[in-house]
Amino acid sequence: MTPPAPEETTAAAPPADPAARRARREFGAAVLGLAAGAGLLLASAGRAWATGDLITAGPVVPAPVQITGGDLTGVPAGIGWAALAGIAGIYAARGWARRLIGALLALGGGYALSAVVAAARPAALAEAVDAAAAAGTARAAGTPSSWRLSPAMAAAGAALIAAAGVLALLRAPAWPGMGTRYDRDAAPRANATGTPADLWKSLDAGDDPTLDAPDGDTAPARPAGGAATGDGTEPAPPTPRSADSKEKP
Repeated sequence: MTPPAPEETTAAAPPADPAARRARREFGAAVLGLAAGAGLLLASAGRAWATGDLITAGPVVPAPVQITGGDLTGVPAGIGWAALAGIAGIYAARGWARRLIGALLALGGGYALSAVVAAARPAALAEAVDAAAAAGTARAAGTPSSWRLSPAMAAAGAALIAAAGVLALLRAPAWPGMGTRYDRDAAPRANATGTPADLWKSLDAGDDPTLDAPDGDTAPARPAGGAATGDGTEPAPPTPRSADSKEKP
């Protein structure tokens, strides 16, 4: 009678490190905040922030004019592009370099927020409409009406960038980043390959299949007393000749 086969036991996977999970969540939140903030700033720069009427001499109907965020200030668009570049910088940098990028992003977000508040003032909007009227023979008529949504988008985007920069300044060294396989100074690992499929797998993994031994190991020294053959084996020692004298005729 065949004995029953032993039950297979599967080892439970070790629980993930809570600190690593927290670092990944923080990194994802910072990247999403930077992307969303940059999108809001860039979108608000092309939207209308105020509308006014321009009138000219004579019985002419007033012509409406729109003032966009880009007409008021170029800071939101510039900080938006800088935030997009900061995403790549935080991912590629490490340690104190990440903190430096986070500090610059926090300062840029705060500066963009102050520029948005200053540009959304009624006096600034009226000056922008007057500047548009001064370009021709028209003049501004009355007080321009402001759009609430566009400045609010810009302010929200600037606040998101500032918050993501502060988070990177405090927590960036613990976040995941670019692996060592992409480092220029990363030493290749030796990997023995036997088939073309193994060769491609090694190349995908970042290994150098042309190395025979890791860490600069060399082949073992050849013992003295003879030259090695082509297949790496030592030749047999020579057979000693007989000391007997030849027979005389």
